[in-house]
Amino acid sequence: MKVLGVLPFARFLIENVLQPGDCAIDCTVGNGHDTIFLAKLVGENGHVFGFDIQAQAISSTTTRLNEEKLGDRVTLFQIGHEHVLDTIPKQSQSKIKAAIFNLGYLPGGDKTIVTKPTSTLAAISVLLDLMPKGGTIVLVIYHGHEEGQIEKDHVLTFVEQIDQRMAHVLKYEFINQANNPPFVIAIEKR
Repeated sequence: MKVLGVLPFARFLIENVLQPGDCAIDCTVGNGHDTIFLAKLVGENGHVFGFDIQAQAISSTTTRLNEEKLGDRVTLFQIGHEHVLDTIPKQSQSKIKAAIFNLGYLPGGDKTIVTKPTSTLAAISVLLDLMPKGGTIVLVIYHGHEEGQIEKDHVLTFVEQIDQRMAHVLKYEFINQANNPPFVIAIEKR
């Protein structure tokens, strides 16, 4: 048996949802790795919307997208992910089949700028309303820092209370690793 690591498992979940022509959201663009992954999955006729509050994240992701010749499949917003409903065009909202979050701080960036529970929970709520049946939200939760612990607790409390008739909620984690290893929460709309 080969157990998937946290990031490969998160991508596995997304790969099983997205089809060419779909829309997806990278809720925390960061260094652009997931944005590129999503852009390849949605294909030429799909679209990815990416959100990040940091100019550094938007700039480095734009550079990577251009290098991969995927820039025409992606729209980036330098704004918090809680603004999904206000920024994504209405005609694209019903096509959103997947969203991914990497909660915490930008790797290689300013560690004082972190995702916050209020904006994360607001984004999850909006996405659950927008997504069709089978739409999936994947959260990779990095909680090895004080703010990450707080956000982790809020997210877990929130997702544990989602009515099972509305969505399946999965937690995927390694329980024998040191230093607060990241874990995945996946929410599949029913």
